[in-house]
Amino acid sequence: EQSRALAGFADGSVSVLVGTHRLLSRDVNPYDLGLVIIDEEQRFGVGHKEQMKNLRESIDVLTLSATPIPRTMQMSLSGVRDMSLILTPPGDRRPVEVHVGEWDPDIVSGAIRRELARGGQVYYVSNRVHSIEDAVARVQAAAGEARVGVAHGQMSREELERVMEDFSAGELDVLVATTIIESGIDNPHTNTLVIEDAQRLGLAQMYQLKGRVGRSSVQAYAYFMFPDNVNLTEEAEARLTALDEHTELGSGMRIAMRDLEIRGAGSLLGAEQSGNMSAVGFDLFAQMLEQAVAATREGDAGAADGLPPALSDITVNLPGHTYLPEEYVPDTDERVLWYRKIASAATMEDVEAIEQDMLAKRPEMPAAARNLFAKARVKAFANEHHMSTVTVAGGKLIVEPVAVPRDKMVPIRRAGGRYLAEKRKLTLPTRYFKVEEGDALFGAVLDFLKELSSGEGE
Repeated sequence: EQSRALAGFADGSVSVLVGTHRLLSRDVNPYDLGLVIIDEEQRFGVGHKEQMKNLRESIDVLTLSATPIPRTMQMSLSGVRDMSLILTPPGDRRPVEVHVGEWDPDIVSGAIRRELARGGQVYYVSNRVHSIEDAVARVQAAAGEARVGVAHGQMSREELERVMEDFSAGELDVLVATTIIESGIDNPHTNTLVIEDAQRLGLAQMYQLKGRVGRSSVQAYAYFMFPDNVNLTEEAEARLTALDEHTELGSGMRIAMRDLEIRGAGSLLGAEQSGNMSAVGFDLFAQMLEQAVAATREGDAGAADGLPPALSDITVNLPGHTYLPEEYVPDTDERVLWYRKIASAATMEDVEAIEQDMLAKRPEMPAAARNLFAKARVKAFANEHHMSTVTVAGGKLIVEPVAVPRDKMVPIRRAGGRYLAEKRKLTLPTRYFKVEEGDALFGAVLDFLKELSSGEGE
């Protein structure tokens, strides 16, 4: 059967070929491939998708997913790929109620018995085949009257088919299974999901599993549980928190965005999952990418020249320590995330919002971190008023391009400052500010720039 289908695909007599990862094999030779549709995209690795791109020089790719993987999300956000969202749920569909917490036999017993009492069925996910019988024993201890079946990928095809048919027919109450049920299963009678060892699963995986229940108008429940004797990693805690926070219908996009924050985007081109963003900085990388995409879409390499100056092109160099100390934000990934947010703050309001967010989570802000936000304010102000340079060199502040009103020139000249009107460049000795460095200097420079700008129209 496979040989006939592949032969038809190769000679053009078969127009559409539907298949699994088998379609990536070397013996699949399309006659005239124009479109690849990838359903459940999160099941395909980067290597798989690169293979598909290599099938033809120019090919259209449509990917479908309830939870896009971080790299796909990054491509969509940066404009490399187009994205459309289906946000309207089916009629009468209700959000799944989510419980996240330590494994508790009383909670599991209550969840299973409540579902059985209303004539429904339960998925119980334990993702280790070698200990799945222990999971069955835990279910039987929690609800002895339940009829329990087992499903996992190491069973024979006949065994698996028989169990799934019995479950669909209502002859089993609880299906103890691995994550093989995470996609393609549609059973409207199953409206309670219990996952043990949830900390081992990825965010997209858990969201997909949650989608196996609540597929009718009946209220569904999902329990994400972790052992009480296991210390959760920060990433695992962040994943479980994200699931707990985003429970409304159609929240896959926000889940994927959180996954992007937790895991990072990786390299956009090629099969590598980590790129060279750190060499140029995330803000510059994002700006370069935005300009390149805009230029490509215009069909002209010079089209990007018409864009406004990038935030990353603004130079702010004032004396003082500006960083997030390791003892203040110990986790490297979290520090990078804060740096990204601060670097992309284009307005004073953005900087203020980020600073308030950080203070709410970490109140005792050290001087170096305060300086970082003070510098970000200066950069945001420069961005809003189209200045490209605010820097101190050789004991002098240099600002350009800037308009200096006439009434401000007298005190500036008295302090030994110079203004070149044709270049719109201001040079001013730092003694004018009566402070040397750090938070006080950043604040004084910002106040000075505000004074200049307030008289721009005079």
